[in-house]
Amino acid sequence: MNIYQDYIQEIEERKTQGLHPKPIDGADLLSAIIEQIKDTANEYRADSLKFFIYNTLPGTTSAAGVKAKFLKEIILGESAVAEITPTYAFELLSHMKGGPSIGVLLDLALGNDEATAKQAAEVLKTQVYLYDADTARLKEAFDAGNVIAKDILESYAKAEFFTKLPEVAEEIKVVTFIAGEGDISTDLLSPGNQAHSRSDRELHGKCMITPEAQEEIKALQAQHPDASVMLIAEKGTMGVGSSRMSGVNNVALWTGKQASPYVPFVNIAPIVAGTNGISPIFLTTVDVTGGIGIDLQNWVKKTDENGNPVRNENGDIILEEKYSVATGTVLTINTKEKKLYNGETELKDISKSFTPQKLEFIKAGGSYAIVFGKKIQTFAAKTLGITAPTVFAPSKEISIEGQGLTAVEKIFNRNAVGVTEGKLLHAGSDVRVEVNIVGSQDTTGLMTAQELESMAATVISPIVDGAYQSGCHTASVWDKKAQANIPKLMKFMNEFGVITARDPKGEYHAMTDVIHKVLNDITVDEWAIIIGGDSHTRMSKGVAFGADSGTVALALATGEASMPIPESVKVTFKGDMKEHMDFRDVVHATQAQMLKQFDGENVFQGRIIEVHIGTLPADQAFTFTDWTAEMKAKASICISEDDTLIESLEIAKSRIQIMIDKGMDNHNQVLQGLIDKANKRIEEIRTGDKPALTPDSNAKYYAEVVVDLDIIVEPMIADPDVNNDDVSKRYTHDTIRDLTFYGGEKKVDLGFVGSCMVHKGDLKIVSQMLKNIEKKNGKVEFNAPLVVAAPTYNIIDELKAEGDWEFLEKYSGFEFNDNAPKGEARTQYENMMYLERPGCNLCMGNQEKAEKGDTVLATSTRLFQGRVVEDSERKKGESLLASTPVVVLSAIIGRIPSIEEYKAAVAGIDLTTFVPSIKELVTVGH
Repeated sequence: MNIYQDYIQEIEERKTQGLHPKPIDGADLLSAIIEQIKDTANEYRADSLKFFIYNTLPGTTSAAGVKAKFLKEIILGESAVAEITPTYAFELLSHMKGGPSIGVLLDLALGNDEATAKQAAEVLKTQVYLYDADTARLKEAFDAGNVIAKDILESYAKAEFFTKLPEVAEEIKVVTFIAGEGDISTDLLSPGNQAHSRSDRELHGKCMITPEAQEEIKALQAQHPDASVMLIAEKGTMGVGSSRMSGVNNVALWTGKQASPYVPFVNIAPIVAGTNGISPIFLTTVDVTGGIGIDLQNWVKKTDENGNPVRNENGDIILEEKYSVATGTVLTINTKEKKLYNGETELKDISKSFTPQKLEFIKAGGSYAIVFGKKIQTFAAKTLGITAPTVFAPSKEISIEGQGLTAVEKIFNRNAVGVTEGKLLHAGSDVRVEVNIVGSQDTTGLMTAQELESMAATVISPIVDGAYQSGCHTASVWDKKAQANIPKLMKFMNEFGVITARDPKGEYHAMTDVIHKVLNDITVDEWAIIIGGDSHTRMSKGVAFGADSGTVALALATGEASMPIPESVKVTFKGDMKEHMDFRDVVHATQAQMLKQFDGENVFQGRIIEVHIGTLPADQAFTFTDWTAEMKAKASICISEDDTLIESLEIAKSRIQIMIDKGMDNHNQVLQGLIDKANKRIEEIRTGDKPALTPDSNAKYYAEVVVDLDIIVEPMIADPDVNNDDVSKRYTHDTIRDLTFYGGEKKVDLGFVGSCMVHKGDLKIVSQMLKNIEKKNGKVEFNAPLVVAAPTYNIIDELKAEGDWEFLEKYSGFEFNDNAPKGEARTQYENMMYLERPGCNLCMGNQEKAEKGDTVLATSTRLFQGRVVEDSERKKGESLLASTPVVVLSAIIGRIPSIEEYKAAVAGIDLTTFVPSIKELVTVGH
């Protein structure tokens, strides 16, 4: 059977799933299709034409190269296809976005046939995905006096690729669809357990929300053909949790419009909304697709005659409906007035949804086109020796005389490009910044690779200090899907210039270490900006932003990111931490105390949390910064004492050296370069030339939170509150309860210690608790399963050297084997300890899961519905989040312990202690 027949067979198989033919990305298949097109008598010619025109992926896929070459032959008259005229061939090239198509267009534009050159030039004027090799050709031709090259450059300098686009419609009609009450997690839009299918957009689209919801959306579209369906999080925030491009892609697939008639299943312009707006990381993905995100504020706090919030018998603030957005409500968005209407009635000012920059994204069909367009305009103007005319909205530059800088403002000022020289920028300023570290994880990496191909990028930007492709999200189950997808991903990223967890050549041992931990180690400058393809990209050095796969691709390709400088909330500590408390309890208490201090308002949402951690090294501090994703913060930043930062950098150096020793460095010696940077930074701190980063004493914050350690007297548990009568209050991370609430009675079906929220100290706590119980009772018996997943291999190596791992092995009923990884997910658990492979494991939800309906107590970060555990017919699954000692003890006794049982179990154990800095960590003046 030939390659085309294989494709036809796959098409027939997909029909049984209700799917269309998979888009073509391979050169061999498209070459076979082209041969059939050339053969006018071929029985498959008609279908082959359709596949060639409408079903071939653009960009830098190998198929795109073959398609561009054949279109060039048609234009030059070397091949003749009745259905594809030279003019039509140019149109097809114009939709291929970049890469081989740009090469072909430049060949034609700079060729000897004047008529063809002019046609090619007109198409080139609409294109923005040009890279150094492409612009170098244009410059060389211009310098040699080529008239066509000059014409193209003049068009680029005027940004006609943007100015000639249709304007954004003044009125956009929408029909509402309530996707759910309360916070809508991206897991609802793109479930983690379907991660394997993300690169197959049509197939993955079928997992959004539920089949019933999909049918309801289709029915709304049929009833309102002139309106776009607007997905809404009623009484909640849209898109919390993971920074999942596939979530926005799915929304666009069901409710948006096709980006190009010649590219299947790539849709743009989704419209999403939430009572409390859109999660910052999700809003970035909305911008990528030229969509609209709206903060509805349709439910407001009920107040008394004195303006104070009215509470119910449970102490919760009562909300009142300001206006209805019930499913099926027809509304109008006026983009000129920037207001939301129901008929003639004005409902809401939505100016924040239509800033000048966002309007540009909407007009251009996405933010990438604007980013690349600005670079092309700058290049063209420089080449022509002229000043580029003002076309794009100027970056907002906010500078307040006499006001100091927060830590994040300092970092943005250092990394900003294209801003007014010598001007200090404050929060709210729009900036382009250079990115120092980039991370891609393995279940979004496949999409990042697709995005890189679609924007025609072939090599990592030289200004990126280091980039890493993880293997942690597919670590615990090496099934057929992972075996098919991950090696291809690692090969692509390795060739692109990224340090990869798995070696495409098979020379070094696969490293399935959790991505956030690796990024935390390879960040060797607290002034760094980090972009990572996961919402928990929140390092305890530098400022890190969890991002969608597209933003990661953009950072890899250009070394830049664009965003407003966020406001900051300052978090400091007072009092003394009780010796029986773990630092995780401080993290949970921070959220609880913040909500109490601000009367239920989450002041962290959408802002930077500047935590004055002071004395806590990066590994332990990461427990706080990691959790800030669940606090709905945009990012977080740690302020450390000099000595503590040096200690953290020394640890980072040793771990990077381990990666080098494994053979993971590439020909650019990226990892060695990071060690060199760490040594330089340590020397700067030691000599006092450049102390550890601190904010200015006269910096301005949105709010300041002081965490009182004295009142944290019991372990704190984040509870999904699955049976709350108010659906909107379920599955948030805001319900923080102390141990006593459970009365020592709540049954625990499974415990999980692992993923990114634990460090070496946590694993030592597990070992010490087992030793203590063995000493007291003679042996350890588990009344519930305990799953333990170290975040990194080097932690295991260190535990082996220190004798802890041997004791863990003694009580484990299962230990991972890298030479024989699990080929399928575990579906049932015994009452014993499982030592799992380093990686995400249960937290991700795409591989291992608890049994349906279980009550899970975990150190994990996520308590979303269906993530760690799904519902069963008998009861709802629930994932409660707690510290390591609480989880371990609960698995041993099979229930959440009483405070007395807990104190007895941790007596004499060195928990993760924290002593607030006695120094005021600020810089006087600025």
